[in-house]
Amino acid sequence: MAKLVINETKKKGRIEPEVYGHFSEHLGRCIYEGLYVGENSDIPNVNGMRSDVVNALKEINVPLLRWPGGCFADEYHWMDGIGDKSKRKKMINTHWGGVMEDNSFGTHEFMELCRQLGCKTYVNGNLGSGTVQEMSQWVEYMTFEGVSPMADLRKENGHEDAFQLDYFAVGNENWGCGGNMTPEYYGNLYRRYQTYLRQYNPDKKFKKIACGANVSDYHWTEGVLKTCFDHSPEHEHGFMDLISLHYYDMPLGWEPKVSATEFDDELWYKTLNRAYYMDELIVRHSAIIDQYDPDKKIGLAVDEWGTWYQVEPGTNPGFLYQQNSIRDALVAGITLNIFNKHCDRVKMACIAQMINVLQSVILTDGAQMIKTPTYHVFHMYRHHQGADLLESDITGASEIGADVVNGKVPDITESVSEKDGIITITLNNLSVSEAKELDVVFAEKKDIQVVEAKYVGGGDIHDHNTFEEPEKVVEKEFKDYSLDGGLKVKVPAASVVEIRVK
Repeated sequence: MAKLVINETKKKGRIEPEVYGHFSEHLGRCIYEGLYVGENSDIPNVNGMRSDVVNALKEINVPLLRWPGGCFADEYHWMDGIGDKSKRKKMINTHWGGVMEDNSFGTHEFMELCRQLGCKTYVNGNLGSGTVQEMSQWVEYMTFEGVSPMADLRKENGHEDAFQLDYFAVGNENWGCGGNMTPEYYGNLYRRYQTYLRQYNPDKKFKKIACGANVSDYHWTEGVLKTCFDHSPEHEHGFMDLISLHYYDMPLGWEPKVSATEFDDELWYKTLNRAYYMDELIVRHSAIIDQYDPDKKIGLAVDEWGTWYQVEPGTNPGFLYQQNSIRDALVAGITLNIFNKHCDRVKMACIAQMINVLQSVILTDGAQMIKTPTYHVFHMYRHHQGADLLESDITGASEIGADVVNGKVPDITESVSEKDGIITITLNNLSVSEAKELDVVFAEKKDIQVVEAKYVGGGDIHDHNTFEEPEKVVEKEFKDYSLDGGLKVKVPAASVVEIRVK
C-alpha cells in the first residue's frame, strides 16, 4: 500500500487565494453571452451580468479575474469602451474569429462584474499597439481620487469614486501576438511603461506584472530579468511584483489538436503527462528568477493555463469552444496540486478561460448553463485558498502509462493544507482503471475526524456534462475510507478526491 505522510507540524508557506484565479478575454462567447448579456436581455441579470453564472462563480470563491486578454489586450484601446454605449467605437476582433466588437463591455462593466463576484481585479494593458500615455491614463482613470482630466472623465461616466485596481500587466505574450519582441526589447519597454503607472493611492497600491515566458522559453525569462534588473535599485526588484508564465496542455503539440471527448487510454496519459510538466516548468523558471530575486519578492503568475483541444463540431474555429470531461478534471487537479506545492514562488494563476472558451468552468447556451467537471474541482479545492501548505509526500507510488517518453505519469498526486484547524487533502488518481489504496500517516495526530469528503470521477473517463444531461458529472460524497488504526483511503480510478479532517 502506498503511503501519504503528512507533517502537520511543518508549514511551508501560504497558498495565495489568487492561485485559483480566472481569465476572461474578448474571445468567442466568454464575455458576451457567457458573462455579460446586457441590461435589456431576457436572461436574468444584474447590470447586464448573468445572474446564474455570477451565482455559480461565487460558489467557487473566485478570488481574481484577469481582463481584457490575452492577445486581445494588445489591440484593445480602453477609451473605446467607456461612456454612452450607443456611441462607443466598434472594431474587428482580428485575433478571434474576425467578428465585430462593439465595446459594450469595458472598464466600468469589468469592475461591476468583479464587484458582483467579490474578487480582485487584474487588468492587462496594451503594450503591443498602445502608447505610454494611453496606459498611464488608464491607470489614472481607474485609480485617481482627486481632480484630474481622467478622474473627471470617470466621474462624468457615472463612477464618482476610484475603482479598486489590484494587478496591472504591461502587455501580454509580447514574444508573440503582443509584438514579436525580443526579451531585451520588451524588458526596456516594460521599464519605460511601468514608470508611468502611478500609484496614486499609497494605501491601495496595485501590483505590476511583467510579461514572462511561453512554456519553456527560459531565454525569455533570463533576458527580461537581466534587462529589468540592470542598473535598477535593489528595493525595486526589477520594477515588477510578478512575472507571468503561459502554458497550455496540448497532448500532441500545437497541431494536430485532439478531440475534447473522443480519446483512448494512450491519449489520456499523454494529456496528464503534459499537465504534470507544469512542475518542471515552475522549477526551472523559478531557478532563473532565484538568481535575481533570492528573497522571493517577485511572484510567478501562471496567468494562462489549461487544456487546448479541437473546437466542437459546427462552431466558429476562432471561438475556441470545447467540451470538458473527466480528463480535464484530472488536469485541473494535478495542476492545482502543483501550484499549491510551489506556493513559495507561485502567487497567482488564471485558468483559461472562465466561460465557453478552452478549459472553462461553465458552459452556456442561450439561457441554459452547465457546470463542467473542472468547475467541481475548483469547488473542492477552494478550501486551499489562503491556507498554509503542509509538508507532505507520497511513498510507494509508481508510474503508469504506456509511453515512456511522453506518457508516463505518477499514479497519484497530492497536496495538503491547513486553515482554521482543518486539514484539506486533495488527491488525484491518474489511472484509467485501477483504484489506489493509500495509508495516510500524520506526524503527531492520532485521533482524527473526517469532517468532509467529496470526489469527482471514478467512472467513464469520457464522462462530461451536456445541456441535455447537465449533471452527469457532479461532486459526490466520498465514503471509501476507514479510521481503524489511522486514515486509510481507496481513491477511485480516474478521480479527484478531497478529504478534510480535524
